Amino acid sequence: MTNEHDFTAHSPALTALVAASKAIGGDPSLVLHGGGNSSVKTVTADITGAAVNVLYVKGSGHDMATITEAGFAPLRLDQVRRLLPPVVVPDEFLLNELRCALLDANAPDPSVETLLHALLPDPVVLHSHPDSVLTLSNSVNGADRLHQLLGTQCVIVDYAMPGPDLVLACHQAWQARRGDEIGLVVIGHGIFTVGDTPAIALERHLEIVSIATAALPRLAEPTSAPRPEVVLPPATLASVRKQLCEQAGQALLLHRVINPQTQAFINDVGLMNATQDGPLTPDHATWTKPFPQLGRNFASYERAYTAYFEANKNRRGAALTMLDPAPRVILDPELGLVTAGRTPAEALAVSEIYQHTMTAIANAEALGGYRPASVEHVFDLEYWLFQQQKLARSADQKVLKGQVALVTGAASGIGHGCAAQLLEAGACVVGWDLAAGVAKAFDNPNYLGLQLDVTDPEAVANALAQQVDTFGGLDILVVAAGIFPTSTNLGELTAAAWRKTMAVNVDSVMELYGQAKPLLAAGYPYGRVVLIASKNVAAPGPGAAAYSASKAAVTQLTRVAALEWAGLGIRVNMVHPDAVFDTGLWTPELLQARAEHYGVSVEDYKRRNLLHTEITSAAVGRLVKDLCTDTFACTTGAQIPIDGGNERVI
Repeated sequence: MTNEHDFTAHSPALTALVAASKAIGGDPSLVLHGGGNSSVKTVTADITGAAVNVLYVKGSGHDMATITEAGFAPLRLDQVRRLLPPVVVPDEFLLNELRCALLDANAPDPSVETLLHALLPDPVVLHSHPDSVLTLSNSVNGADRLHQLLGTQCVIVDYAMPGPDLVLACHQAWQARRGDEIGLVVIGHGIFTVGDTPAIALERHLEIVSIATAALPRLAEPTSAPRPEVVLPPATLASVRKQLCEQAGQALLLHRVINPQTQAFINDVGLMNATQDGPLTPDHATWTKPFPQLGRNFASYERAYTAYFEANKNRRGAALTMLDPAPRVILDPELGLVTAGRTPAEALAVSEIYQHTMTAIANAEALGGYRPASVEHVFDLEYWLFQQQKLARSADQKVLKGQVALVTGAASGIGHGCAAQLLEAGACVVGWDLAAGVAKAFDNPNYLGLQLDVTDPEAVANALAQQVDTFGGLDILVVAAGIFPTSTNLGELTAAAWRKTMAVNVDSVMELYGQAKPLLAAGYPYGRVVLIASKNVAAPGPGAAAYSASKAAVTQLTRVAALEWAGLGIRVNMVHPDAVFDTGLWTPELLQARAEHYGVSVEDYKRRNLLHTEITSAAVGRLVKDLCTDTFACTTGAQIPIDGGNERVI
């Protein structure tokens, strides 16, 4: 049943606004990753039944491409308009004042552009950051170009900080307008179009964008053939990630793009130098930082960023602490375009924003030169309290956030349980398995499933390279893949069965350790390995000679790894599960047969240990996850049983 006081449920105007917003948000040349906003003014009834003038404005952080009615914040328009010029609301009070004007306490935070939407008298306002308008803004004589192209249709406003500053600038410009303008162009920021309906405002919006796009030069495709792509050793990118994480003081993930367009840009000295002049719009600064790093000299970037901070820190008259001096964009001839973020989605967003920036810079240079119109405000946006609060609200506080794990045998059983726990703890997880189901083992954007045979060294190398290309590195390795051959007594055990068990359970791990070592050495904050061994190491069983011997051998191999890799900071530990019955090895029929053999029920058979507890894959996964946290930062070479207590082991 629909709540009669759901202020988004009965508004045809809002439904039409959603459609117009999606039309704008679906075009990446207009809006990227949460940018842009929209609003509609209408009348609704409050809980008393009284008519209220309402401003529905896009909620902060909602994506225009996928927004629904629930993504809009309903505000009492008259209360919001009380905050308009000549009133000036300090930054630290703005969000509180806007939330106090909401009709629904559960609504999203209103956009920081809310005051401007309230200022403009038309029923509908649509806002975007078109590449074409920003390119013209940031070219030589950009303001003159915009006045000539769009001045008859729009009020042209010099850049001002979003929020109260921009409202004041637009208020003054709007008061002086002729009266027939269809919107605003804010130099270096974007456009706002107005209309009686969302359809009219959208038509006007696309008309302005079309005029600006037609004024851009038609750049030719790269004329020289790009140099052949060099095969990049995974350890190279992993090392870059480690340096970046150390400089940022937090785990970050990477996204890499190398194609003819990025190569042509990076090979052009003039375009590369232009990137240091500032971002396409200050709004991008919280994503991309004020300028990219050219090459791999992190120390040079830190010096440049520190100088940038010192030169600007008093701009807003506040005592500020410097944000981390690590780049979010790297342009390098060998690496291509590399971007960083706290999540894979964030790293991808930075990449897409900067690819649009590169195109705009090239266009602006063709128009006479790239000259960011609002460069003096980049610092203000990057350090703006409102933006930093927004970033803090979106931060993932999970214990393994931003870290990258590899779990072998992730399609089922203990491997699946380990992968699930690592994902829940915030890690990105790459799962390997021979079973095709590994690809869809988890519906999670932080998961990549790869089908491969762990005994194939070439397949292992390719999978590690794909992992580094996808997430940037390897911090955690969980070795859970293994086989348990059919119970066979000595004298009946064949050499073929023995060799197959050793190949999967021991030889493949030796190969994986060798290939993973340089990646783990570049892990952040340090590399970690957890081997899923077995109770059979300490207490072998009859009929399990091949399995018991293989698990003993791989345990010894892993102990040696702990000895050899300690100098690299890699922690290597082992767990010894027993009687984990929720795996593919144990069918209901087999469980029933074993229970009958011992003359007990299936439930009692599952709890045949000193604690009379059932050991599950999830329980093993929780232990493995904990071993990968700072709780065990001072532990290596440990062997931990998870068997409910076994008399033979104890």
